[in-house]
Amino acid sequence: MKTEQEDFWTGDFGNQYVDRNSNPKSIAYRTAVFSSILSRTKDLTSIIEFGTNIGQNLIALRNLLPKCKLNGVEINTKAIQELKNISDINVFEGSILDFTSKDLGQFDLTFTSGVLIHINPSKLREVYAKLYDCSSKYILVKEYYNPKPIEVNYRGYSKRLFKRDFAGEIMDLYPNLELVDYGFQYHRDNNFPMDDSTWFLLKKNT
Repeated sequence: MKTEQEDFWTGDFGNQYVDRNSNPKSIAYRTAVFSSILSRTKDLTSIIEFGTNIGQNLIALRNLLPKCKLNGVEINTKAIQELKNISDINVFEGSILDFTSKDLGQFDLTFTSGVLIHINPSKLREVYAKLYDCSSKYILVKEYYNPKPIEVNYRGYSKRLFKRDFAGEIMDLYPNLELVDYGFQYHRDNNFPMDDSTWFLLKKNT
């Protein structure tokens, strides 16, 4: 049974989100941010993004890692149609909660970007487990941060956006994870303005 948040993103609001977030300049902004993040990684050959939308993050990653195998998981059908126009990206249509990589193995980097904030809080541990289990090296969390869990009104809707210390909760669940680096994307950056989200790069220590 789908959560109310999953229904929300598969419906009209999710379609409108696709239209609102099609700014070509966003690719340059994301490329700049990922350049900083990837400088703290090593030997990435495969990446999967949970909640890909129209693939702007994956396009930015393709600019930086042209030989890397890129994968995405996306729930919205309209976004999926956009993703099909991008070459050399494997897309899995459906909910993150339904995704399994048992037939695909692990990926060097698993990540979310503005996705955990929209997950039903009761399902977060399931998503954390997928980020962890599907990763062979690194986990990246790019989300809105708050020290304690809070709900924020989202474009007039309740129970659609939540802030918390996602990375901290993941590290508490999996003690072998090491915090490699973190950073902030300011909406008034002179060259690459983003949306005031914070990123955390974690590494598995085996």
